[in-house]
Amino acid sequence: MAKGRHYYIRKLHRYLGLILGVQFLFWTLGGMYFSWNNIDEVHGDQLRKGKRFFPANLNMASPQVALQELKKTTTVDSIKAIQLIEILGAPTYQINYFTKTEEVNKGLVVSGSHGGGHAGGGSKVQLANAETGQLRSSLSKNEAVRLAQYNVVEPALVEKVEYMTEVGSHHEYREKPLPAWAITFKQPSCTVYISTELGTFQAIRHNQWRVFDFLWMLHTMDFQGRDNFGNLLLKAFSVLGLITVLSGFMLYFVSSPTFRRKKNARR
Repeated sequence: MAKGRHYYIRKLHRYLGLILGVQFLFWTLGGMYFSWNNIDEVHGDQLRKGKRFFPANLNMASPQVALQELKKTTTVDSIKAIQLIEILGAPTYQINYFTKTEEVNKGLVVSGSHGGGHAGGGSKVQLANAETGQLRSSLSKNEAVRLAQYNVVEPALVEKVEYMTEVGSHHEYREKPLPAWAITFKQPSCTVYISTELGTFQAIRHNQWRVFDFLWMLHTMDFQGRDNFGNLLLKAFSVLGLITVLSGFMLYFVSSPTFRRKKNARR
């Protein structure tokens, strides 16, 4: 009876180890990469210029001036948020608002920060000069390039520029506001993403981040979008991993000479 139990436990442990071995290797490699890399460098902070702030004596028009200008051409039902941002050194109001129809339906609309087609999701966004209150248009290609260069360390040599209205679930700019400009630099080697409607720097991607992102996908076993820790595959492998460890402990005890001697002594 003991011999048969030993045999089946060993066989279970061997096949579970074979099935899970590759994934355990991915988890180990990923964990090593995550722990040996500075997360700030992965985020590309070393490729960005330091954050700048507005002077305290800045003269600004009231946001109400910009709202009145906006209401001349648009029905503004409610305000979601008004933020002061910088666009190429100029103080700018970023007005996030709902029209009447959008106010009714906003609870059914997925936020644009999670990959929606509009930068503001169910709401709309309007930019305005904060010093005069005058409305301004979304970022042009030239402005987006200048804004990217404005934020990236020198020499900031542009290689190519792409306008994006949609991205896939595996794209490095996934779950970010669209439309956006993607500005790829030859030096430093990276790609900067600028939101067209929000007028802001959204993300910077480089090779260190891309390796991290790939290993993160293998780590979470979410091969659709990377970040779903509740996916069925990960749960299944977690349970199988626990069974593998427990079968290893059982195999040790049933095959241990000390355990066998004690068992025979009790007979």
